[in-house]
Amino acid sequence: MKGYHTNTQDMSNASSNNTSTCANCGKGEEDGIDKLKSCTACKMVKYCNRECQIAHRPQHKKECKKRAKELHDENLFKQPPPEEEDCPICMERLPFLGSGKVYMACCGKMICRGCVYTVQSRATKKENDVCPFCRTPPPPTEEEILKRYEERAELNDVEAMCNLGNFYEKGQFGLPQSRVKALELWNRAAELGHAPAYYNLGSSYEIGRGVGIDEKKAKHFYELAAMKGNVLARNFLGFFELGEGNVERALKHFMFAIAGGCAGTLREIRLEYMSTANTIEEGHRRITKEAFEKAMRAYQTYLDEVKSPQRDEAAAYSDKYKYYESAF
Repeated sequence: MKGYHTNTQDMSNASSNNTSTCANCGKGEEDGIDKLKSCTACKMVKYCNRECQIAHRPQHKKECKKRAKELHDENLFKQPPPEEEDCPICMERLPFLGSGKVYMACCGKMICRGCVYTVQSRATKKENDVCPFCRTPPPPTEEEILKRYEERAELNDVEAMCNLGNFYEKGQFGLPQSRVKALELWNRAAELGHAPAYYNLGSSYEIGRGVGIDEKKAKHFYELAAMKGNVLARNFLGFFELGEGNVERALKHFMFAIAGGCAGTLREIRLEYMSTANTIEEGHRRITKEAFEKAMRAYQTYLDEVKSPQRDEAAAYSDKYKYYESAF
């Protein structure tokens, strides 16, 4: 009968496109299969058991890899969530630079430098210099600082965990210098989804800090950090892609970094643009005039969002409290 006869490949394709049946054997609920499991990489097909998945792998491998890469890029280049919440006091966006915000180990809050400075500047007595959020006095000794961080880490506070890892790496607050312990803490924080911990792991594998140099693992952890909103990870991923000649992908990463406040990325784009502005035609430059102007606007938007009168006062009080930097 016309239209009835088909071949094995046609049956396989039909099964692959039907997610209610096993892509290999074609069995489904009607055949007593209670639950089919999706291919973890591409999510396009399902299998009734591992044996069917292994048997179907040669036919599915190419399509699976293609779709898995597409899904990965969709996640990598979609708008990430902010790496941190807004300042809990003024409710303004927290700045990118660490000098513009303070982690309070007493309550686990990240507070902008402006709000901290406002409380400090109004404290007429030392005992009035308290945490702007929970009103706890500052720790009197290094031992107390360390104790607060350790207590927060025991509560699965990822910021405290990551910072403790930093302390171990540098041998601060009386701790022995230990990259092994630092990596252990960063891994714990990363398992809980902490973007800076992912970044620290990526950096460790990139330069061989406590582990062997492994560019593949470095890129993997940088990507996890970037998808969580980490600006520095975006910057490094941009240079990875640029080094491989993937200009379009590099620019996507760079734009995320600049919109997140990384002036260093904007400086690099400016230098690239200026160095080719008079020597290479517009259509052949890696950084076009349009891309440069878009980057400038994105950084200005970031500056507008993080500036406030009290933060300006804090910045004027001391250069080390500056919460943004000039791209030039």
